[in-house]
Amino acid sequence: MLFLKRIIFLLIPLFFSCKTKQHNPTVIYLIGDSTVANYADNYEPGKDYFKTRYPVTGWGQVFQESFTGADLSELKYLIKTDSVKVDDRAWGGRSTRTFFQEGRWRSVYQGLKKGDIVLMQFGHNDAAVDKTERYVDIEGYKEFLRLFVAQTNEKGGIPIVLTPVCRNYPWKEGHLENVHGDYPSAAREVAKETGAYFIDLNQLSMDAFSQKGQEYVTNHYFMNLPAGKYDAYPDGQADNTHFQPEGAKAVAALVFGAMKKSDAQRP
Repeated sequence: MLFLKRIIFLLIPLFFSCKTKQHNPTVIYLIGDSTVANYADNYEPGKDYFKTRYPVTGWGQVFQESFTGADLSELKYLIKTDSVKVDDRAWGGRSTRTFFQEGRWRSVYQGLKKGDIVLMQFGHNDAAVDKTERYVDIEGYKEFLRLFVAQTNEKGGIPIVLTPVCRNYPWKEGHLENVHGDYPSAAREVAKETGAYFIDLNQLSMDAFSQKGQEYVTNHYFMNLPAGKYDAYPDGQADNTHFQPEGAKAVAALVFGAMKKSDAQRP
């Protein structure tokens, strides 16, 4: 009986150690714009996503699926726990500046703990010269990225800078080309300057989409919809920026693949 009690006594710390580990996953925060956002998670309070938004899907909306059953040992340079929780804070229409000014970054910063990861993908709205409420020039864009990186490091988190995902134009001789001007190279420069991890999602998505072909990605990846098929778009839709579920999953796979292959390296 005494022997049994000793065994139980020795096992109790192990039990609580495992329990604690499972309840303290690495949180991956996603900050960015509409191409990253989660529209299904009460994006518009009180409204039915499937009636008002579907099939629009941000790649962050489906990113958690990448970690289901994944071998996290392939990500051991980033993740030290046995589980991952994706916390998608991206929001439509936001540039680096407006994401900061509206307090969205503050709420992420306040919750950050050591070992958490911040994936930051901006550029679509920063580059919107004709929309002064969101536009940020190249130097401003770099400065806000530096801020996000520095404050992530301050909390013991791991910053990963992403270039903006591609749009479905322009196509040249069967290959999708860069539409984001100097913003992708600016993101790379910030990552190099600060020592942050870096994923060139713009290039990865241009190459992957080019392999699928213009017709396929236009109809299956982007929000180009026929009339009468979806409740939210009775007249159809022509949108070469935002994703249908298949496109969102393709982009999420590119990001996860870059992380898993240690492609998220410092440039």
